Amino acid sequence: MDWLLWFSAPDYQLARIVLQRGIAALFFVAFLSSLNQFPALLGERGFLPVPDYLAAFHRLRLRRPTLFRWGYSDRRFRWMCAAGLVVSGLTVLGVPQLGPPWVPLIGFLALWVLYMSIVNVGQTFYGFGWEMLLLEAGFTVAFLGSDQSPPPTAVLLVTAWLVFRLEFGAGMIKIRGGQEWRNLTALYYHHETQPMPGPLSRQFHLLPKPLHRAEVVGNHFSQLVVPFFLFAPQPIASIAAGLIVITQLWLVLSGNFAWLNWSAIVLAFSAVGDRAVHALFPFMPLRYTSESWADASAENHAVWSGGLFAGGLGEPTGYPGDVFAWAWAAVALAAAVLLAVLGYWPARNLLSDRQLMNASFNRWQLGNTYGAFGTVTKRRIEIVVEGTLDDVPTDSAEWREYRFRGKPGEPGRLPRQWAPYHLRLDWLMWFLPLRTVHEEWFYAFLFKLLDADPATLRLLRADPFGGERPRWVRVRNSLYEFSTREQFRTTRERWVVTPMHVLIRPVQLKDVR
Repeated sequence: MDWLLWFSAPDYQLARIVLQRGIAALFFVAFLSSLNQFPALLGERGFLPVPDYLAAFHRLRLRRPTLFRWGYSDRRFRWMCAAGLVVSGLTVLGVPQLGPPWVPLIGFLALWVLYMSIVNVGQTFYGFGWEMLLLEAGFTVAFLGSDQSPPPTAVLLVTAWLVFRLEFGAGMIKIRGGQEWRNLTALYYHHETQPMPGPLSRQFHLLPKPLHRAEVVGNHFSQLVVPFFLFAPQPIASIAAGLIVITQLWLVLSGNFAWLNWSAIVLAFSAVGDRAVHALFPFMPLRYTSESWADASAENHAVWSGGLFAGGLGEPTGYPGDVFAWAWAAVALAAAVLLAVLGYWPARNLLSDRQLMNASFNRWQLGNTYGAFGTVTKRRIEIVVEGTLDDVPTDSAEWREYRFRGKPGEPGRLPRQWAPYHLRLDWLMWFLPLRTVHEEWFYAFLFKLLDADPATLRLLRADPFGGERPRWVRVRNSLYEFSTREQFRTTRERWVVTPMHVLIRPVQLKDVR
């Protein structure tokens, strides 16, 4: 057997298909989300304009990689998003995978550079852990090659190591975090107080408390025990990956966490072997093995992903013995070694008593540490933004509430399923009660409402003034609690809303000018 086969994993064809096309699909969602929201939030006339940020960028001598270093314009941004959508869309369809290994490599590196350029000027609106996770995942799967060569074993291993850091890091941050995770009561509250509830979140919240405690135990097992078995022999590794997928699907059903859960689901397939899938689903053909790769036929090669998602045509070429295959194996191995070395810092962080959550140790956002919800809030406090056309902004004035797409508002409205799409404004609204409403971007948002800025209003679900400028806006907060089944039968409302305090007194446009 050719020595190159020692560095290859022909039995992981399905893993590569899911990894490459799944991560490409998430890039597509990320670029689409940015195209629809970035100009209003961060564009030339946004809440936190990128040109102003870049001016400070140069003064402070920051060195974050971005193609906008040489200037930003909304037009240039839209062209970058369009390029990202085209490349990611073609990769989902399997077009780059038809060629030699360097074609999908170039495609994924282009996605990585384009999206990193956006994230690095996105400021607080792009300060989420799943941004760096998508970047690291995109860089990693770039080296899986094309359908013309076996998946490199080393790259699959560092992808599994990424899943381990994601899951185990999240588990450790919980154990070291709030007492509610250790006494198994975290999910008494989490389904109700999470950033953006989904259509089934209330039903999850109303489950009996013993089931909530079982959920926490299951979460700890999935995040603290199962990840170690991703590196076990088959079929144990595939079983471990399956448990992670099931746990993540549970989270998909119970909430809206952008593409975080879907990223974990896709990346978990790095440990799924073709033989294990074939054993579970015999109707799925077993593709290649180390013994059969070199002489696989074109007909067999197309079976794995025929139809719309055709993975490639023609026989696998260049294996074994081809000089170009040797060169590609060396490139993939070098990338895996680089990622393994960069993994030292997040590994050390996992063992630290002062574990960081969602942090990068280099400016390229590779070898990151992850984690979420180290503590769980016990009450859901919502920020309510209101405006009025009245001349005098008294309590008796007719105050009308602005409605958001994902953030809870009307008591009777069923929350929508948005993930993997990311509503950035709605997410930051959730953070305000945990920090302060007196943030620069939030005041900019209020002034945009006073000016009836069309781009800002398109971020909302409903403008109570139909595009007309309000005379005044104010900010208050309210306590939101899921209604019980008995309350819902009586009122048909899913939320019990208790008004609390005015946080920002009424302001008008001349206060800005």
